[in-house]
Amino acid sequence: MKALISNDDGITASGILASKKAVEDLCETYVVAPETQQSGIGHALTLYEPLRVNEHILKDGSIGYGVGGTPTDAVTIALFEIMDERPDIMISGINTGFNLGQAELTTSGTLGAAIEAASFGIPTIAISKEVTRDDIKFENGHVEIDFDFAQKMLNRLAKIVLKKGLPEGIDLLNVNIPENPSDDEFEVVKLGNRMYTPVIEKRLDPRDKPYYWIGGEPYEFDEPGSDGYELKKMQKTTITPLKIDLTSDMSLLKEWLR
Repeated sequence: MKALISNDDGITASGILASKKAVEDLCETYVVAPETQQSGIGHALTLYEPLRVNEHILKDGSIGYGVGGTPTDAVTIALFEIMDERPDIMISGINTGFNLGQAELTTSGTLGAAIEAASFGIPTIAISKEVTRDDIKFENGHVEIDFDFAQKMLNRLAKIVLKKGLPEGIDLLNVNIPENPSDDEFEVVKLGNRMYTPVIEKRLDPRDKPYYWIGGEPYEFDEPGSDGYELKKMQKTTITPLKIDLTSDMSLLKEWLR
């Protein structure tokens, strides 16, 4: 069996090696990821400039491939250029920082890579780990994080996916690991509303022209049963089944159009 592993934190990120370590006893692994940090890039695809692929010697001595583009680019190059056959599973992560809620789902590069693989019918896991240190969330390269618990949970879940595939109607799984887990069970949850409330900081450049930084404060109104509440308040490992088909109720629209 074969696994494709990618991310949005970059080919040298600690979390991608943690994913590789979690499943390398289950299958042959291919690590293909963006050359650099791509958080927040979503499902973007590079169409107007060439992409380059560089071999990297990873910290464990194995070979990985860095793609000079987005997470979606990396998955596309992996599936149609680097790998000689379709993988049995795709893993995106382990991301540094959680990926929660409806609003940020399409902005996450971690989910962008996962959605691209899932769109080809590959059973896919997007996995992220809560970190409380803001200074390491968007670092490019290795960071000192304890991934042991996340690796254990990923290994357990990957075994099930490789054995059973995903249930009909589920294209991918979005998994979030708490920093201080209360137990070692998966809590099946729905998506909450938001991960962050946007905060815009306005500054002036040396010529007194305004410029802006987009940031955010953690969303504080998560309802019980949502991913944000169960992860942040209850310290549960959350798992949310996702499907790519965003089509809503067509009969409602037909009635509305009358």
